[in-house]
This record gives sequence, C-alpha cells and structure tokens, in this order.
Amino acid sequence: MSVYHLVFSPTGGTKKACDLFMKAFCEESTGIDLCDRSMDFSAYEFQKEDVCVIAVPSYGGRVPGVAAERLSQMKGNHAKAVLVVVYGNRAYDDTFAELQDVLEARGFLCAAAVAALAEHSIMRQFAQGRPDARDEEELMDFAAKVRAKLASGALSGDLGLPGNRPYRKYGGVPIKPQADKSCTQCGLCSKGCPVGAIPAEDPSRTDTDLCISCMRCIAVCPQKARSVSQVLLAASNLKLKKACSGYKRNELWS
Repeated sequence: MSVYHLVFSPTGGTKKACDLFMKAFCEESTGIDLCDRSMDFSAYEFQKEDVCVIAVPSYGGRVPGVAAERLSQMKGNHAKAVLVVVYGNRAYDDTFAELQDVLEARGFLCAAAVAALAEHSIMRQFAQGRPDARDEEELMDFAAKVRAKLASGALSGDLGLPGNRPYRKYGGVPIKPQADKSCTQCGLCSKGCPVGAIPAEDPSRTDTDLCISCMRCIAVCPQKARSVSQVLLAASNLKLKKACSGYKRNELWS
C-alpha cells in the first residue's frame, strides 16, 4: 500500500490543514502538488491498495476548476480517497458533492471526509489563525480513526456528504492581483501561478481572463509588489462580514 497526499493550496492554508491530518495519518507519503501546471497529471495511476488524501479549498462553494480538471486526468482504480475541503469561514456549499463526483468518476472510493477551516486567502481577518491548536487536535484525532478504519477494511457505503446537484454557479472573483512599480521582474509569481496567468516575459502583468484570484502571486512575491484593489477588498469585506463571522468547527465524515 502507498499513501499519497494531493493538495491544491495556492497560499498555504489548505496545505496546513492537510499537513495536520497527515501528521497523524501516516509517517511517509508521496506529495502531489495540484498547483504545478508543469506536471502531467494523466500519468498518475493508483492501485486498489493505495490511499489518497485529496485536499482542496472551496472557491465560492465549488472545487477550483483547475484542481477538478487535474484530478479528472488521474486513474483511481478503486484506490481509497479521503476528501479534505478547506474553507475560509463562510461555507463550502457544493464543494463536497463536486469533489466526490469528480473522484468517483475516475474510479476512486471515497472513504472519509473532513471540512476544515483555514484563514481566508483574500480577506485574512476571516478565520484568522486557523487551523489553530483545537483544530490540530481534532484533525489528528480523526486521522487516527480513519487510519484504523481503513486498516480494518470496514468501509461504509455512502458517506452522506453535503451538497447539491446541479452545483451552485460560480462566476469567479472580481478581485485580481496587480503588480506595482516595486516589481523587480524576478518571475517567481509567473513560475508559481497555477494557471499561467502571469506572462514570464513580463511578470508585472496579469491576464485577468485566466486569473482565478487564488492569491498565490501575492503570497510568493519577495518584494510585496503584488496586491489587490483596496476598494474592491473593502466592499467584499462588508459583503461577507456577516457570513464569515463566528467560530465554525471542523466537520467529519467516515
């Protein structure tokens, strides 16, 4: 049996939650970065004995389109899948339904699932500091239980994951990062962009049609030269303040 963790985490929040789960789930696993656009994802073919922990953020209540597309290239061959959906304190809506459909269509068996909190990738004050110590304890405890369940072979049928079909519509986010005059053209943002929205020949530009507002370019820029419109950010803060307030707990299915 081999264990893999497949993660789409442009700014690190989803990876942090997944890492806490993996810390208690197994000592050794192979990582697959779903953000790496240079990879041939169709080359991945898993075996029935394998376990894949698949972690994605919820973008507007959906699986990020590029992550779904890359997972759809893989062959599950009845490998067991643990679904980890991470969101920034608003809601995950239909993310589980879509992720489950994508994985089952590729031959994965969905064995367990986690809805975990992480700091919002755009409006950092929402779910600030998450995952925290309480989250760590919950995620690690659940990981141990999932590991024992998989070892026993006692897989349940339908996990009863939440979500609607058809999925809610996702029209994208109007907040697109742009570079200012302090950009040194180092190209780290272009290299790291999951969708190639920043041209290598001119990293100060952003193709707003391709950009998925994942904020990775802001996270990796050593000069802090990339940012978003403060006007649009303030408007979004007001719009989401009520929905994103309060302390939400992780949710677990097995």
